[in-house]
Amino acid sequence: MELLENQSDDPPSPADCAALVMETVPLVMRTIRAEMRSRRPADLSVPQFRALAFARRNPGASLSELAEHLGLTLPATSALVDLLVARELIDRALNPNNRRRVTLTLTALGASTFASAHADARDRLAELLAALSADERADVVRAMRLLRPVFTAGESSEGDPTTR
Repeated sequence: MELLENQSDDPPSPADCAALVMETVPLVMRTIRAEMRSRRPADLSVPQFRALAFARRNPGASLSELAEHLGLTLPATSALVDLLVARELIDRALNPNNRRRVTLTLTALGASTFASAHADARDRLAELLAALSADERADVVRAMRLLRPVFTAGESSEGDPTTR
């Protein structure tokens, strides 16, 4: 917290910048996660909701990739996906190039379920950010635009950290 409190005229070093990012991002992510989870349908567990988010960010991902993301075993992940398939939130299909690989994609219902919770959480974050002045919000936007390419370098698709 020292970096937040002690502002000087000296430009921050990369280490100072990294320390501030590491102090601030977890606080922001905790709020985002809490908002997303509180706005998910009541009959959807947090791991199921996280699976929807992962499938949204990674269409065609494998069951193994989802299991790794969730920190679950393959059998537990398969059971979780079975429930999401039964609820018509995720489609599971065999990969035509590798019939042992199952690919996962969101259905239209899964996408709308996730999008609704996401929009509600975004609206709540907007309420929180409304406490900042217009200049401060412009600073936040500039900072996010600077950070995005640094942290998406090498990613195949745009990441959405809201439920990681």
